[in-house]
Amino acid sequence: MLAYISAADRHHAAPTSWLSSYFLFSFADYFDRHNLHFGPLRVFNDDTIAPQNGFPQHPHSEMEIITLVLEGEVSHEDTLGNRTTIRTGEVQRMTAGTGVAHSEMNRQDQPLHLYQLWFMPSQKGLAPSYEQKDLGFLKGHHNELVPLATGQRVLEDVVYLNSNSTIYWSNLDSGKTLVFKTFPLRLTFIYVKEGSITVNGTELGPNDQARLDAEDVLEITAARDSQLILIDLPGSEANY
Repeated sequence: MLAYISAADRHHAAPTSWLSSYFLFSFADYFDRHNLHFGPLRVFNDDTIAPQNGFPQHPHSEMEIITLVLEGEVSHEDTLGNRTTIRTGEVQRMTAGTGVAHSEMNRQDQPLHLYQLWFMPSQKGLAPSYEQKDLGFLKGHHNELVPLATGQRVLEDVVYLNSNSTIYWSNLDSGKTLVFKTFPLRLTFIYVKEGSITVNGTELGPNDQARLDAEDVLEITAARDSQLILIDLPGSEANY
């Protein structure tokens, strides 16, 4: 079954002078008891941060936090002692675990565009930890699903995620089709950054979502050059 959610149905957070944020799930000032999470995917925020602004230090616990930088760069500091810069095409994972605080700032003179995803971890009480990799996913391989972060240690050159989930990226050229084999007990989440695709016959445009369950195979075809994120998730809370 495929649930389609249009870009217009995303929650646009109360505007500020420095932040434009779209919440795909309940977050901050937005609460919908029917839209709390999809499997262990608890937060998906599409953020644009103005130059010389950002989020001052704030705490987290018991979450896996993934940041994908689409444009610009993030200056990150945390209570683990990390002081890093996450640039366009890089992926960051922070295991909040028993507790960590961090700041995320745009120190540049251009806007910063990022996706931030939170996952409920497979195991609670983990020691906080940090990982960052330059995967160049925006300009990488075309017409395939490239893993960015996963809980499956058999995959190499990805960020490790304490969740039975895998985040993929695809740069899909016009007219090309991807086939993603899954299982009826798994969930699949798709979000389109740009372009136009069909997923099992349903059309999606920029910033549209598809949430799928009880499927065996997904066929994703691009009507024009497209970029998308696909997340493979467990369907049972026992697997979070």
